[in-house]
Amino acid sequence: MSDVTLTIDGQSVTVPQGATLLQAARQLHQDIPTVCYHPHFTPPALCRVCVVEVEKSRVLVQSCSRVAEAGMVVHTASPRVQLARKVLFEMLASAVDLSAAPEIQAQAETYGAERDRYGKGVKRRAFPLFDDNPFYIRDYAKCIMCWRCVQACGEDVQYTFAIYRAGRGFDAHISTFEGVPIPESTCVYCGNCVQACPSGALQPRRAYWMEQGLDLKELARVSNLEQKEKSKL
Repeated sequence: MSDVTLTIDGQSVTVPQGATLLQAARQLHQDIPTVCYHPHFTPPALCRVCVVEVEKSRVLVQSCSRVAEAGMVVHTASPRVQLARKVLFEMLASAVDLSAAPEIQAQAETYGAERDRYGKGVKRRAFPLFDDNPFYIRDYAKCIMCWRCVQACGEDVQYTFAIYRAGRGFDAHISTFEGVPIPESTCVYCGNCVQACPSGALQPRRAYWMEQGLDLKELARVSNLEQKEKSKL
């Protein structure tokens, strides 16, 4: 398999055929932000914050999924690219609680994203907190729909398929198959989804409740009461 040579931000780089623009840029130590991308998963190309400008291309392209081609001339930080990233981070921050995602917040600040630019008090999507198993909580108010948990639970890692993409359009959200509680799903509690989540929508249960001020003894007492109630059913 032959290599391809292209130019990124004025620097020539040679990468193996099939490499993406993101991989080529990182070979040059160029900083391109990513949110949905995970190096061990199939690029879902959902968040679009990794967009770059390719000369002679009408639209910006997602560097995580666009394959590098010989002779390409790529700009990773042109004014057009930076404006696109700023708008994308603003839309994300206005719709989702990013309080548990310091890395995403830092990226948004880098591009000067303003959460309230589209109007103060924009109502974020509301979801209940799912605390239905002993190991992790699901706080979908913090979910950015990156699908990394779905990929970790599915074909990219675990092949368990407990976590599922549900709904369409504005109603799209992450759930379990048919919305059942985690203990009734095919979940094996491997923890891959929690590790993959970049936004804090999935968190270890003990750490989450300790952050809320609940000590370990109280957490154990609550867990024991829950188990007793379930055993009566």
